[in-house]
Amino acid sequence: MRGRMGPLGFAGAQPNLPDTRVGWVEQREAQHRPHDLLWGLTPDSLPAHAPLWAQHVAEAGLPVVVRRAAPEADRLPVGLRGTIRAERLGAWLESAAVRRRRPPEGLKITAGCRDLPAFDTLARLQPLLDGLDLPWGPTGAAGYELASGWPALHAGSDLDLLIRCVAPLPREQARVLLASLQAQALCRLDILLETPLGGVALADWAAKAARVLLKTAAGPQLVSDPWPGERAA
Repeated sequence: MRGRMGPLGFAGAQPNLPDTRVGWVEQREAQHRPHDLLWGLTPDSLPAHAPLWAQHVAEAGLPVVVRRAAPEADRLPVGLRGTIRAERLGAWLESAAVRRRRPPEGLKITAGCRDLPAFDTLARLQPLLDGLDLPWGPTGAAGYELASGWPALHAGSDLDLLIRCVAPLPREQARVLLASLQAQALCRLDILLETPLGGVALADWAAKAARVLLKTAAGPQLVSDPWPGERAA
C-alpha cells in the first residue's frame, strides 16, 4: 500500500494488508451469509417450543440473524434475539419468505445513533476500518440496532465487528491491526475475521497459539490456518 500516514496511525508505509477485492467480487453475490440480518419471519414459522418473547419479536416484524449452520434446500438457519443475553432462539426461515436483507458491511454509524460507548467506538473506528480496503461491518447488538432501530445496546455492551478477509492475513499484521483498533476503543471489542472457511477471532489469530478456533457451518474446528490452500506467516 502507499507510503503515508495510514488510517491505522502508522508513519510511513501502511500495514501490507492483503488485497481481497478480487476474491470479494466473486463472493459478493452470495446470499444469506452468517451475520446477515433478514426480515420475513412470522410467528407461525417459530418452533413449537418458542417462548413468549420470541413470539413478540416475530409479531413486531424485527429481523433475525443468519446462523452459522448448513442451510436446507428451502430454509435458512436463523436466530432471534430478545432484550437480554439469555433470550436467544434458533429457528428456520423459508427462503421464499425473506423480504429484506442487510449484511453487516451495509451498516455504518449515523448521526441519530444513541450516545453509548459501543456507538462512540464505532464512530472512532469507522475511518480506520474503511482504510483497510476490506469489507467490514458491525454485528451483534450494534449491528442489530443500526439495522432495525430496536434498542439492543446498553452502556456495557461490547462492539462486535466482522471483517471479510478472503486472502490470508499474516499473523504479525493481525497483531498490529488489533492493537491499533483497541487503542481507539471505548468498550470491549469482539472482532471476527470472516474467511472462505469460516470465522476466526482476530484476537485469536493475533495471539501466538499454534492452532486457532475456526467457526464453520459444521461446527467449531481447531486449525493452524483458517484460509484454504494457503500458509499465513
